[in-house]
Amino acid sequence: MMAYCMECGTKLKDRFLKNEGMVPFCEKCKEYRFPVFSTAVSMEVLSPDRDKVLLIKQYGKDRYILVAGYINKGENAEHTVAREVMEEIGLHVDEIHFEKSEYFPATNTLMLNFSCVADSEDLSGMSEEEVDYCRWFSLEEAAEQIAEGSLAGKFLTHFLEEHHYSCGPDVR
Repeated sequence: MMAYCMECGTKLKDRFLKNEGMVPFCEKCKEYRFPVFSTAVSMEVLSPDRDKVLLIKQYGKDRYILVAGYINKGENAEHTVAREVMEEIGLHVDEIHFEKSEYFPATNTLMLNFSCVADSEDLSGMSEEEVDYCRWFSLEEAAEQIAEGSLAGKFLTHFLEEHHYSCGPDVR
């Protein structure tokens, strides 16, 4: 929770606001200050045949995660999905569908998870500045390879369950 006003730096005090409850209030600005957090997207990028999912390795870590990125000011989430996949992997996507959201406290980010379908399996357009490695996995392999205990793993598991993909007993 915010302790200081983002406009003037004054220490905030909780004040009751009808229909909201206790909300931080700046006595100098005379304004309620609602939570401020980043918003990002992550995606299950499916192959054109929808039988594979793309996983990436990033930031020098040896673990597979989903493609993800922050939403820019003025940009909608669906546009961010398409932009991030193009920037990081060099693929066009369509059939963009919202799946699930979850707050990620480690980075103060609201994560919006989407599924989308790539126009190709060609990974030659991958950006080496943004992604260390990427690979297509069968849905079952992806469930086994995704970083255990990660938000990406939680999103992938939800996607597989919601779309009735059967990946055996080891799905995270």
